[in-house]
Amino acid sequence: MDPIKPIRDTVGKNLWKQVEELEPNFKKGGMLQSLHSTFDAFKTFLFVPPITTQRGTHIKDAIDLKRTMFIVVIAMIPCLLNGIFNVGHLHYVANGMYPGFWEGFGPKILYGLSKVLPIVVVSYGVGLGVEFAFAQYRGHPVNEGFLVSAMLIPLIMPPDIPLWMVALATVFSVVIVKEAFGGTGMNVLNVALTARVFIFFAYPTYISGDQVWIAGMSDNPDAYSGATVLGVWAKQGFDAVKQVGFSTINQSVGYAPIDMFLGFIPGSIGETSKLAVLIGALILIWTGVGSWRIMLSVFVGAFVMGLLLNAMDLAFDFNNPHLSVPAYYHLIAGGLAFGAVFMATDPVTAAQTTTGKYIYGFLVGVLSIVIRVLNPAYPEGVMLAILFMNVFAPLIDHYIIQSNIKRRLARG
Repeated sequence: MDPIKPIRDTVGKNLWKQVEELEPNFKKGGMLQSLHSTFDAFKTFLFVPPITTQRGTHIKDAIDLKRTMFIVVIAMIPCLLNGIFNVGHLHYVANGMYPGFWEGFGPKILYGLSKVLPIVVVSYGVGLGVEFAFAQYRGHPVNEGFLVSAMLIPLIMPPDIPLWMVALATVFSVVIVKEAFGGTGMNVLNVALTARVFIFFAYPTYISGDQVWIAGMSDNPDAYSGATVLGVWAKQGFDAVKQVGFSTINQSVGYAPIDMFLGFIPGSIGETSKLAVLIGALILIWTGVGSWRIMLSVFVGAFVMGLLLNAMDLAFDFNNPHLSVPAYYHLIAGGLAFGAVFMATDPVTAAQTTTGKYIYGFLVGVLSIVIRVLNPAYPEGVMLAILFMNVFAPLIDHYIIQSNIKRRLARG
């Protein structure tokens, strides 16, 4: 018997009683009726709504949308924790201090927190503020979808991004991409990715280049190369990766594959560790929240395209050193893994049919590598690839459904 269960039940019943006593004040005719949407948001945050469908056939599940969003946020926690450590780790390594993993572990965590936590607070504060304002104005319930987007936005940002810029991008993505289309479940493009795109095109110097990926580099810009692995490929070729940066694992110059897998490389806050992404993927797949079909298809598409480009490099002389990058490197460098697990699988903007998910994911992977290799001016292609396929996802589903209808009609 669970010894905590009686205590948990008692606390839950008392809390529910308090909520029930307060609720009449927020209903129509109550003195706080204008804040009904806000009260409802906190009530459904604490308790699963006791609302059931009365007619028609519906899929029944034990959790609602809020609980689903919480699972996705929990799956991102390993990436967040690694990002906090890596921000502090690279800062001290760039300044010639604490090159090992355990050296200066405490100061690294504290420095990382000082950089990452404000971005998370601004993302949630500003984004939820906009959500609550729209809900109050319309008299609608507060949408839950931004719980995930608010965590994704910090994880795809550089650690030194100005907070006002995060706030502006968050407002743009919520208002233009989400609320303008009708709120959660209606947006065509991924909300978090659109926030990054907004900064990329409006303030490109703050989200591209070498120095932006390591916090505090503006104080000592010549001490260390802050370029991402993909940035090094684009400017200096694949072999330069072995001479640029510092390997935490091997305690030597140059990034090793194990550094890319574990996440000890420059990059956006949450994308560097493929191990953390893998843990998140397992959580999403185990709970049935994330589509393993899309995740697998993205990696397969990227790997196949990498092999094809390698074969082209052997067969023809295109004078493009990026063609020779081993295919498996594409899977551990950059944000491909993070995008495949947490963004390509967005249930609103991804394909919905089973076959469509395979096609959608495969094309995301293919386009990511095509942009990386054939457009060196923009070495990270997964962001644009996902947004591009977001637009085509409904078309993919349409043709899959029509194909199924024709096949069934042909069977008579």
